[in-house]
Amino acid sequence: MTDVVIRVRGLRMAYGPVRVLNGVDLDLRRGEVFTLLGPNGAGKTTLVEILEGFRTGWSGEVEVLGENPARAGDAWRARLGVVMQSWRDNPRWRVRDLVAHAAAHYDAPRDVDDVLAALGLAEEARTRAGVLSGGRRRRLDVALGIVGRPEVLFLDEPTTGFDPEARREFHLLIERLAGEEGLTVLLTTHDLAEAERLSGRIAVLVAGRVVTCGSPAELASAVQAPSRVRWDGGELETADPSGAAWDLHRRYGGPVPGLEIRRPTLEESYLDLIEGARTR
Repeated sequence: MTDVVIRVRGLRMAYGPVRVLNGVDLDLRRGEVFTLLGPNGAGKTTLVEILEGFRTGWSGEVEVLGENPARAGDAWRARLGVVMQSWRDNPRWRVRDLVAHAAAHYDAPRDVDDVLAALGLAEEARTRAGVLSGGRRRRLDVALGIVGRPEVLFLDEPTTGFDPEARREFHLLIERLAGEEGLTVLLTTHDLAEAERLSGRIAVLVAGRVVTCGSPAELASAVQAPSRVRWDGGELETADPSGAAWDLHRRYGGPVPGLEIRRPTLEESYLDLIEGARTR
């Protein structure tokens, strides 16, 4: 599959006697936004650090842009963009100077002013990074991650501290970069609404294993969390809401008064999946 830019097979990792990854298999395709979900301690950070080339000592097969991250060099690393969860270096640099300095290390970077404008940082171009608010500093982190025009972008909780308008603008930016430029994005987030909005596919990692992978709708289907059927005469939970609605239709001999079907949300599906995986 020539469009696969990240390929993982049988990935295992342990810290001493503690197993963190237990045979992870994943494929990420060019131009997709892929979200990695999982509770704290599931192995998400370790997995992403291996893909970024920051973590060694693992076994299995991993290829990112056709290379093994543990052996890849600077030219390969220049094709990646990384936005860490917490990055507070270079506080004395002015915003534009810092982004321009990062851009100078790439052969074909994005225009610095275009990047600042896209992330709503144009007015802070001359502001020192150390005095930015948490949300504005987070935007700067993202600017540094995309200015090099990466082919693969790793985003760890990218919209922490964003207000709703900034979050929406960021989502539109990521959708445009993935759709128009073929950027592959691996997103880790605890914001399930964000995952559902941005992701073509979602993988759920529990105890070092991928317990399901697919679209948000496929995730809900895989869990088979019950739907809720309500009508003027009552309410029930069922795994087959269409069948229940048909039974009610036959019972009433026609339209069912006040009929409403509420299918499980991504959050409900995710929580049911996590609980089920922990008890197996």
